[in-house]
Amino acid sequence: MNLQQTYYRWGITISVLLLLLCGAVLLSLSSGEIPIRLSELFAVLQNKSSLEYSVLTNIRLPRILLAFAVGGTLSMTGAILQGIYRNPLVEPYTLGISGGAALGVSLCIVFHLHEFGGSFMLPLSGFVGALICIFLVYFLSMAKGIFSINKMLLMGVMISFIASSSMMFLMSISNSDDVHSIIFWIMGSLDESNSGLIDLMVYSSIGGLMIAYLFSHQLNALRLGEQSARHLGINTGFTIKVLFVMLSLLTGLCISIAGIIGFVGLIIPHVVKRISGSDYRILLPASFMGGSIFLMLSDVVARTIISPNELPIGVITGMVGGVLFLVVLKQTKSQ
Repeated sequence: MNLQQTYYRWGITISVLLLLLCGAVLLSLSSGEIPIRLSELFAVLQNKSSLEYSVLTNIRLPRILLAFAVGGTLSMTGAILQGIYRNPLVEPYTLGISGGAALGVSLCIVFHLHEFGGSFMLPLSGFVGALICIFLVYFLSMAKGIFSINKMLLMGVMISFIASSSMMFLMSISNSDDVHSIIFWIMGSLDESNSGLIDLMVYSSIGGLMIAYLFSHQLNALRLGEQSARHLGINTGFTIKVLFVMLSLLTGLCISIAGIIGFVGLIIPHVVKRISGSDYRILLPASFMGGSIFLMLSDVVARTIISPNELPIGVITGMVGGVLFLVVLKQTKSQ
């Protein structure tokens, strides 16, 4: 395939994903306990005194923005980590970040810190917990001043087990209301009403995508392995450290705001890679949009499948993502 054909294929891929993203946005706007026809959307947005306008602007639009940012970030992060580690089973939560965030939120709920610190306290506790795990994984992975990505993966898994066990201990000594709150948070939700947190997540995700794209050449080289990348003139140590810190902070931010939403960072990069190819110049934006689309559609299902009640979005992503992963794995083995 020559260069012109490659660019043509990439253009088709991005165009299709953009159309699917627009479709997911429209579906999310129109679906819910109060259905709104697509033909009525413009009229509803003109009538600011109507109930439908309030539902669109205060409930559905914030969820769409959060799904766009969180889904895109988790998927992009998974695609990058799978390339760095050359391991298709690595995802953003493998490095112990989710365990640290869950432990931070659990401590906040058990000690009722959110009753004193306001609405920012739960996300802040989750982010601090994730940040502590990030630094632990980073410094424990250093051996004589040399950064080992294989050691970092093992450290992340072990710290995740320790954090999860500590969280289980807290749950075992807590009352039923606190346990319920912890479990509900762990399952993930896009029901965030604080516009400041939503704006922070959206801007951070877009900024993270732009920074990651600057390293697309280095990421393509790292797919060959660290040693081969060094021979190509890539500063692998600097690249991995910068990307690790950035991706960890973005993942911690996602978890602290939306909870633990599994399988997005694991399965979407696999699906997108089969469509767009493994070149990070197309894989990064395609994975970002693919993750956004998947999380928006999952949110629609979570809000409507047992309406007027709502399922935790982590339940939907886990079930659908697990089935998709089995299908992809089956097709890979048969090839």
